[in-house]
Amino acid sequence: MKRVSIFEFEDLSWFPNALRKPMTRYVAAVHRVMGTSESIADLLQQVIQKTGKKQVIDLCSGSGGPLPQVQEILKEKHGLSDVRIRMSDLYPNLETAAALNKEASSISYLTTPLNATDVPKEQDGIRTMICSLHHMEPPIAQAILRNAKESNQPFLAFEISDNSIPLFIAWIAIPIGFLMTLLITPFVRPMTWQQIVFTYIIPILPIFIAWDGGVSNMRTYTLEDMDILTQNLSDEDYQWEKGSIKGKGGNQLYLMGIPKKK
Repeated sequence: MKRVSIFEFEDLSWFPNALRKPMTRYVAAVHRVMGTSESIADLLQQVIQKTGKKQVIDLCSGSGGPLPQVQEILKEKHGLSDVRIRMSDLYPNLETAAALNKEASSISYLTTPLNATDVPKEQDGIRTMICSLHHMEPPIAQAILRNAKESNQPFLAFEISDNSIPLFIAWIAIPIGFLMTLLITPFVRPMTWQQIVFTYIIPILPIFIAWDGGVSNMRTYTLEDMDILTQNLSDEDYQWEKGSIKGKGGNQLYLMGIPKKK
């Protein structure tokens, strides 16, 4: 595999939530700036069309990411006004969950932990992983895909980078990521004093974000890596599709699991 195993600060259990939350909010801002929501919505529309399922079970949701914007695009661009989204995480973001769950709507957040390798059967719907599959080491990633296939549930993973550049260039991109953090942070919502202080006054967030951003690219599964992950997971009842699409800043990758309609 071209993917390399390097740590990200956000994945470390000891990393303080006071920094992890601003980092995940920053990632959501990156999605807005780069317009990834439309790409994800277009891919989801394809899965919905192929499977007929209109409930999304988002895995590893963190602070929520771009899915609220994705839902709006599904309504406005694709005429899908009845798609329900349920976010989840092994370590649920209770602050985000409280904000989403306080009003009855078509988007919610599970407050109990959900393990992506063993999703309960009652969680029926399209399983999505938005820029999170690369966080999983190959055995865990394969277990997640196997669980979706064995449960006969559709699957969609989306990655904002394609890991096509040489490794030495990826390392050079880290200082560029530091500068990009300073430029994109004003788009973060909600904006908090921690986001401002730890970005511009005590600039530790740009260091962590730049590292995690650069390393994320190196950890992304390439299209060839996806073939290895899905090896022996296809049959006449379940097929995998992969591909890349052009987006702002470069190619974006996706992996779809499509069960046969029954």
